[in-house]
Amino acid sequence: MATLTRSTSTPSPAVNTSPFYSRQLRRFTIKALVTLFVFMLLTIYLLPLGNMMLAAISTREQLSQSASDSVIPSAPVTFNYQGEDYPVYNVPTPDGAVHQWALVQARRNASQFVDPANPDAGLIEWEGNWRQLEPQRTFAPAWENFSIAWEGIQFPRVFLNTLIIAFVGMVGTLLSCTAVAYAFARFPIPGKNILFIILIGTIILPSQVTLIPTYAFFASIGWTNTMLPLIVPHFFANAYNVFLLRQYFLTLPRELDEAAMIDGAGPLKVLTSVIIPQSWPALIAVGVFHFVWAWNDFFGPLIYLIGKPELQPISVAVQRFNFQYGPNPELIQATSLMALVLPLIIFFLAQRFFMRGIVITGVDK
Repeated sequence: MATLTRSTSTPSPAVNTSPFYSRQLRRFTIKALVTLFVFMLLTIYLLPLGNMMLAAISTREQLSQSASDSVIPSAPVTFNYQGEDYPVYNVPTPDGAVHQWALVQARRNASQFVDPANPDAGLIEWEGNWRQLEPQRTFAPAWENFSIAWEGIQFPRVFLNTLIIAFVGMVGTLLSCTAVAYAFARFPIPGKNILFIILIGTIILPSQVTLIPTYAFFASIGWTNTMLPLIVPHFFANAYNVFLLRQYFLTLPRELDEAAMIDGAGPLKVLTSVIIPQSWPALIAVGVFHFVWAWNDFFGPLIYLIGKPELQPISVAVQRFNFQYGPNPELIQATSLMALVLPLIIFFLAQRFFMRGIVITGVDK
């Protein structure tokens, strides 16, 4: 007689194949792939900076060992036993454990170790080739590289010189370029388009073409061996920043200017009360552009301050330091890292406004 049995197994849940679920899954997959791709690009982009930081806190011996060992600066761990320092190794024992013991007496087939956790127990006999043991290492950064670099380039003095040149020049650039860009964007100047094209044409003019006449002019008025040739020209605007600010000012509605004029505001009042408060992203972008450029400028300070070492900025001081300490790459990297700190801090502090200004104006540098 056949017996009927009822299955008690629960049916498998149906897979959600609705269009909404498919769209959500596709959107999540795209976001995950884009995030992974950006993370990989960012990692590749920051690898040189990471290598620079590791080299700056390493010694020459650690840099030589990094070719075959870990790139992290490290030093062998030692233990002081009876007045002498002995290296510590990872020693395996027959019971399968690995101990951190200090090698006191090295022999070919049997060596003597001491346990740093219990040195009163005396020497421990271990059979085997001690050369095959892995030495224990610890993180050992060479912070003294920064003190050597600090004194070698006289960092406080060159830092102050660079800050004066970059900051004062940035103020002059913002004042002059804002005024010129405002005039091109708002005033009905006869032949304005032709003048603007001529101004933009100066961007493609190589600096080498104007180097000799510019230097001869500054030498004739006695400005060489001073900071004036590096600061004063920025109070007369430049084509790139004028173009960037003009393009931004053109995006602002003229109705705001007209409303302010109805209330009795003049052109200067419109600029300070209407245009500038709405243009902080572009102004910060211009300021950061010029500050970083002035901070990294090497050729200008080299030719104008060659007879005044006490006025030279950090770019020239770092180059002189590199010539002096060429065989010491760790010192060169430490000096370069010190010179890089302030521009990085300024960029991260102004990042939100800086990136917004670049995106809105559509200009990259």
